[in-house]
Amino acid sequence: MTRETVNSICKSLPGADWSDPFGPGHDVWKVGDKIFAAMGAVTEGVSVKTPDIETAAMLIDAGVGTKAPYFHRSWVLLPLDAGRDELTHRIHRSYALIRASLTKKAQAALAPFDPDA
Repeated sequence: MTRETVNSICKSLPGADWSDPFGPGHDVWKVGDKIFAAMGAVTEGVSVKTPDIETAAMLIDAGVGTKAPYFHRSWVLLPLDAGRDELTHRIHRSYALIRASLTKKAQAALAPFDPDA
């Protein structure tokens, strides 16, 4: 996987916006001004949100990812060499979690999304 692949996955999600608030080389994806995926300038991977600290710990213990630097313990850093299916699944789940935290009005303004599709 490459940064371009991760960016392509993120770009395909309804209402997803790219920004680089931390400077050049950082790719941050948001929905409704809330981050759902981030890639740093140095670390080779993408940070994504999980439902809770326990899920993040399970993914870290299973070797799927590592602790995401600078993020809450419910976030994990997935290496870019993870399989496309795994990256897509985790990015979609992160997006769905963040999207669900938006106001009902903000959610209604977005195109439908099924994380299991």
